Amino acid sequence: MNLLLVDAGNTRIKWAIALPGAALGEWETSHAAPHLDLTDIAAAWRRAGISRAIVSNVAGLEVRERIAQALPAAIAVEWFASTLDRAGLRNGYRKPGQLGCDRFAAAIGARALAPGQNIVVATCGTATTVDAVRADGLFVGGMILPGLALMAASLARNTAQLPQVAPGAAAPPLFGDNTDDAIVSGILSAQAGAIERACAGHGASACIVSGGAATYIAPALKVGYRLVDNIVLVGLHAAAAD
Repeated sequence: MNLLLVDAGNTRIKWAIALPGAALGEWETSHAAPHLDLTDIAAAWRRAGISRAIVSNVAGLEVRERIAQALPAAIAVEWFASTLDRAGLRNGYRKPGQLGCDRFAAAIGARALAPGQNIVVATCGTATTVDAVRADGLFVGGMILPGLALMAASLARNTAQLPQVAPGAAAPPLFGDNTDDAIVSGILSAQAGAIERACAGHGASACIVSGGAATYIAPALKVGYRLVDNIVLVGLHAAAAD
């Protein structure tokens, strides 16, 4: 029977259905929706022939309860959590349980896609997380910074006469000759700079970039990278097979 993979983030719920024997990251279907769309999500899950679900949730208890109600009855459900060791990844956090389960899943996914390498995995969403995985499978630790939208909103809120700007498809010049371009260039440079600094400091031979803002940030990078649609779901898929 089919496996349901769920990544409940700060803003959206991302999910995919993996058929039995499917290769890592190859899904029958995948979707993303705001938290408020759980009624429609529940109907889709009921039609999917699911026998098992693995759920990463960083959106809090209320969202967890709503996901639990939306899941089909009588299926096996694992609420994914950060542990000391899972799927070939060793958790090097000082208190392993404090590591966000989405970051742990992303690191598992990154290691599964690039085994035996020093990896930096950047997940670019509401927050941007930049984490390091060693070639021998140790999760070293990482960085957390505001995402693109949060950076832009902070400028709009706290700086007089600056507009709120969302990055567009076309990147501005490095040095903007108008305020909107200068804001976008600044926040893109901050995001890309954090990822590049992590790659240099970790000696990374692989950089994986994922998340809703990844398509904006990745082209600004001056290091080689692999763009992955949802690295958390890839990690959940790998963990489910462990």
